[in-house]
Amino acid sequence: MSGTSARGRLEELGRDECLALLARHHLGRLAVVVGGRPLVFPVNYCLDGDRVVFRTDAGTKLHGALGGPVAFEIDGVDGLYHGGWSVLVVGEAEEVADGAERDRLARLPLGLWAGGDRSHWVRIRPAAVTGRRLRTPRPDP
Repeated sequence: MSGTSARGRLEELGRDECLALLARHHLGRLAVVVGGRPLVFPVNYCLDGDRVVFRTDAGTKLHGALGGPVAFEIDGVDGLYHGGWSVLVVGEAEEVADGAERDRLARLPLGLWAGGDRSHWVRIRPAAVTGRRLRTPRPDP
């Protein structure tokens, strides 16, 4: 689905382009539902194939992520030309408890930005990976 206006054109991104954007970036937002209320948490992450991986401490984020649907979103904005893009991953989160699998994930480029133990490894199994880009016309030089 794409639309046009005098300002810009909205276009859908293919799955491969969405995964490439996810692989290039390392900060996103995790959306969960806790007690019937939506909550959004910033997380640093890395991509493992088509799965988003992050580490966290025990608490609301971990509790909300496990056992229900989650959404994960990244985006980029061109403030000068009023364009941008966003990628959305919707799926289920699972805690990685297997020691060998955790050792494998520990070799991924996932640095910890926030303090704390962050001993829980979480991986999002995507049911859908979608994206959109708003392209705006650029003035002639």
